[in-house]
Amino acid sequence: MAEAKATKAAKTTKATTQKSAKLTPEEVIKYIEQMSVMELAKLVKELEAKFEIKAAPMVASVAAGAPAAAAAPGEAPEEKDSFDVVLAIVGDKKIKVIKVVREVTNLGLKEAKDLVDNAPKPVKEGIPKKEAEEIKAKFQEVGAQVELK
Repeated sequence: MAEAKATKAAKTTKATTQKSAKLTPEEVIKYIEQMSVMELAKLVKELEAKFEIKAAPMVASVAAGAPAAAAAPGEAPEEKDSFDVVLAIVGDKKIKVIKVVREVTNLGLKEAKDLVDNAPKPVKEGIPKKEAEEIKAKFQEVGAQVELK
């Protein structure tokens, strides 16, 4: 009885080996989707050992303001050409801040007030550095704090 199981297992392994050479990427993905977390973790460890690699998670620290991709050693860091102006702290002069928001965004009174009330919020996105600095200066004149990201 044990020999029959061993023979059947050997045939299945041989068939699987032959069949696995013809798997499409979609079939591999479907197979992985059906795996449990423990089976997937084991598979990752086996792949790391077989191919002598390390599967490290990608961590993007956007909240901390750190760049998502670090520059390679010896290269100058890439200079940003577009910035986002984010209203961080409104300060004491809320009405003046609302006026500045309306001035730089062309928003209506209600939309500008909502933006100020829900700070921190982006005021303008994807603008050149010079324009971002000018907007930052306008907000600082009325006592608000903004961040350039």
